[in-house]
Amino acid sequence: MSNAMYNKMWHQTQEDLGSLLVKEAEKRTEPLGTQAFILQLLATFYVNYVQIFRDLEDVYDQMVHPQKRILIRKILDGVMGRILELKHEMVELELTEFQYFDDILQDLKLAPQQLDIPIPKYFLKEKLEVVKGREKILSQILADTGFSLSDKKYPIKPMPLEEAVKVIQVSERARQGRLRAMFMKQIYLQDCRAKQARLSGEKFADMGAAALRIQKVWRGFRQCKRTEREREEEMIFLGMNPPPSFHEVSDAVLQADRVAHLRNEVQMRHEEEYRDALVTIQDNLRLMEGPDIKENLQDQIRHWFIECRNLTGSFPDYPKEEEGGSAVIFSNKTPQQVIEDILESQEEEEKSKKKKKKKESKPEKEKEKKETKEKNKEEEEEWKMSPSVFLPTMEEGNNTYRDLWKNRDESWNFPQGYDPEMIKEVKRKEVESEIRMQVDELMRQELKNLKLAVNREKESAAKPGKKNKGKKKNKGKKGKKGKRGKKDKDLTADRTTESLYKELVEEGLLIQSLKVNLSDYIGEYSYLGTTLRQVSIEPMPSLLDVRQLVTLYGILPLGSAAVHEKAPLVKSLLLAGPSGVGKKMLVHAICTETGANLFDLSAANIAGKYPGKSGLQMMLHLVFKVARQLQPSVVWIGDTEKIFYKKVPQAEKAMEPKRLKKQLPKILKLLKPEDRILIVGTTHRPFDAELQSFCRVYQKIILVPRPDYASRYVLWKQILQRNGGVITEALNVSCLAKISDGFTQGDIVHVVKQVLTERRVRQQQYKPLMAVEFVAALTSMSPVYQEEEDSFKNWYAKTPMGKKRALVLTGGNPENEKDKGKKKENKGKKEKMKK
Repeated sequence: MSNAMYNKMWHQTQEDLGSLLVKEAEKRTEPLGTQAFILQLLATFYVNYVQIFRDLEDVYDQMVHPQKRILIRKILDGVMGRILELKHEMVELELTEFQYFDDILQDLKLAPQQLDIPIPKYFLKEKLEVVKGREKILSQILADTGFSLSDKKYPIKPMPLEEAVKVIQVSERARQGRLRAMFMKQIYLQDCRAKQARLSGEKFADMGAAALRIQKVWRGFRQCKRTEREREEEMIFLGMNPPPSFHEVSDAVLQADRVAHLRNEVQMRHEEEYRDALVTIQDNLRLMEGPDIKENLQDQIRHWFIECRNLTGSFPDYPKEEEGGSAVIFSNKTPQQVIEDILESQEEEEKSKKKKKKKESKPEKEKEKKETKEKNKEEEEEWKMSPSVFLPTMEEGNNTYRDLWKNRDESWNFPQGYDPEMIKEVKRKEVESEIRMQVDELMRQELKNLKLAVNREKESAAKPGKKNKGKKKNKGKKGKKGKRGKKDKDLTADRTTESLYKELVEEGLLIQSLKVNLSDYIGEYSYLGTTLRQVSIEPMPSLLDVRQLVTLYGILPLGSAAVHEKAPLVKSLLLAGPSGVGKKMLVHAICTETGANLFDLSAANIAGKYPGKSGLQMMLHLVFKVARQLQPSVVWIGDTEKIFYKKVPQAEKAMEPKRLKKQLPKILKLLKPEDRILIVGTTHRPFDAELQSFCRVYQKIILVPRPDYASRYVLWKQILQRNGGVITEALNVSCLAKISDGFTQGDIVHVVKQVLTERRVRQQQYKPLMAVEFVAALTSMSPVYQEEEDSFKNWYAKTPMGKKRALVLTGGNPENEKDKGKKKENKGKKEKMKK
C-alpha cells in the first residue's frame, strides 16, 4: 500500500472514531434500560473500538510521516485504554471474565477473526535495541557461570565405558538380526513361488494372455487416477478443498513484506530527520525572533505596571516563578483585558466579604438538602456508565485531527517528511516561554526598584511577614520527607543496577524467557457462547478466549506505560488448569510480546536461597527493585498453590513452600500504576490451596480448559505441518481430533514429535501419513477426564467471582450479599472494640 492509501485508511478510521464518540456521548445522557440492553450496548461499543484499534495499529505501523504518527500514537493508546475500560465494566456487570459476541458479530457482519485484538508492533520495535542488549548481557552471564538454557532442558549424564559398549553391542546385534530376517524372508518367498509354479505346471505362460492382463491392470490404474483427479478438481471448484498452491506463499505477499520492510527503514529515517529539525528550527527561532519577542514582552509588562498604578494607586505584586510568572497574567490576553481582570477581581473581593456573613446561617439548610439528595439517590438506582479516563484523550486527538490534518493540503509533501511550519508553531511557544523566564527576572528587579523608589516604607513592612510564612511551610515539608525516607528504606543504595541484575541471574531468580509468540497458542473460537447463555447453560471458554484475556490483562497494559497508568489496574493474574494446557507458554508469550524481564519466584526455585527473614526481605527487595528499574517485568510463581498450602506435605517441609505467603499481599499494596510489573501465578492443583488467601493475592483468575473438538482439529493440522508433516486425503484429521478428546495441547505435541521422526518425514512421498500411526502413541498418554475438569469448575465456583456469577444465575443479588458481609464485619469490629 502507498502513502496515499494509508492516509485514506487513517481518515476513514478517524471518521468512524468521531461518530462512535458522538454515539457514546449520547448514550451517556440517555436513561438505560435492563441489564441485557446495557450489556448489548457495552458489547457493541467494545466490538467497534476493537475494529478501530486494529485499523489504527496498521496505520501507525506503516505511516512514515513523523508528526502524524505522534497524533496516531496518542489516539491509539486512548482506544486501547477504552477497550480495557469497557472490558472491566462488562466483567463487573456480567460477573464473569468471559464475554461472547457471536450475535453482535452476526449483526455487524464481521468474522470472528476480526474480534482478535492485535498486539501493537511498537511494543517491541521502539525498544528492540534495549531488549537485544539485555538478552546479550543475560546470555553472557549464563555462559560465564557455566549455565545455559540448553543445559537445563537436556542435561547430559556421564555413562561408564562398560555400559556404553553394551549399548553398542545391543544395537549392532539388532541391526544384524533385522538384515538376517529380511534375507530369510526373501528365500521363503522364492521357495513359495517355485512351489506354486510346479503345482500349476505353467512354466511357460501364454504371451498374449500375459499382455492382456498387464493391459487390464494398467487401464484400471490410469482410470482410477483420472477419476481421482476429476473429483479433486470438482471439490476445488465447489470450494470444498483448497487449491494446490493454497499453502504456498504468493509473490504478492512476498512483495508486500519487502515493501513493509522498506517503509520501516523510511520511517526510521524520517524520525531522525524530525528529531534533528526540532533542535535546528528552535535555534534559528531563538536567533531570528528572540530579540523581538523579548522587547514585546518587556513593553507589555511595563504597560501593566503603569495601568495597575493608575487604577489601584500602588504597583502590583509580580507573580512567582512557581505560579508561572508573567505568563499567568498575559495568557492569550491583551493589555486591555488584563486591566479589566484587575477591576473584576477587586469587585469580587468586596462581594466575597458580604457572602461570608450570610454563610453562617446556611448550615442547617445544607443538611436538609443533603438528606433529600441521599433519598433521591436511593430512589434512582439506575446503572450509569462509569466516567472514562481515556475519552477526553480520544476527543482531544480527534479534534486535533479535524483542525490540523483533515483538510490539510499535502501536495507539496509527497515523500511524507516532517512539516517545518508545524514545528515552528510549537517551538515558537517554547522559545517565548524561555525568553519570558529571562524577562521575568529582569522585570522583577525593575519592579522592586520602582517600589523602593515610590513607597519604601510599605515594602520594608511587608517583607518580614512573608519570610516567616515561608519558613513555616518549609518546616512542615521537611518533616514529611523525613517520614517517607524511613518507610522506603533502600537496602542496596550503594549498589548499581548491573550488579543486582547479575546477582539475580546467578541465583536463578531472573531467567531467560523462551521465544514464543502469543499467536503460537493455537485454538478456535467459541461460536455458540451467547446462544448457550440464553438457555442458562454456562459455556466452557475456548482457547482463543483465554488468549484474548491474556492480551487484555497482561500484554496491553505492560506494553504501554500510558495505558498502564490510567486503565483499570491488574497487578496479579492466575492461570489455573490441568497440566499440559499451555500455562507456562502463556507466561513466556507475555514476556516475548512486551520485551519484559522474567523473574521466577516459584517455591521450588527459591528453596534454600536467601535463608531467614532478613534474607527473604533482601531477595524480594532485589527482585522488585530490578523489576521497577528495568520494567516491564513479569514475576512468575509456578505451582503457586504450594505457597498457600492448607497443609504442607511431609516431603516438602524442608523446602519451606509458604515463605512468600505473608509477603505477597504487602508487595501488591506497594505496586503503583506507574510500575509496569505483573505477578503471574500458574497452578494445576488450585484446590490444595487456602481459598481466601489465594483469591486475596490474585486479582484476576483465568481458568484454562482442555481443548474442545474445534481447537483440537486446528491443533492437529498446525502442529503436524510445523513438524514437517504433509496432510493428505489418507490422513483423517477429523478422526484424530475426535479420538484425542480429553488430551491437552502438550500431549498432542508430544505424540506428533514421537511419530514424525526424521526418517518418517522423508518417507512421506511414497508412504503418506495415516491416523492409525498416532493412535499407539496416544494410548501411552493419560488424558484429562471429565471429573478433573469438573473439579476445576467446582473450585472456580467457590472463588469470589464464581460465587457472584452463581448467585446471578440462580436469581440472587450479589450486592445484597456484599452488604450482608459488610454488616457482619462491622458487627465483629464493634464487638472487638467493646472487649
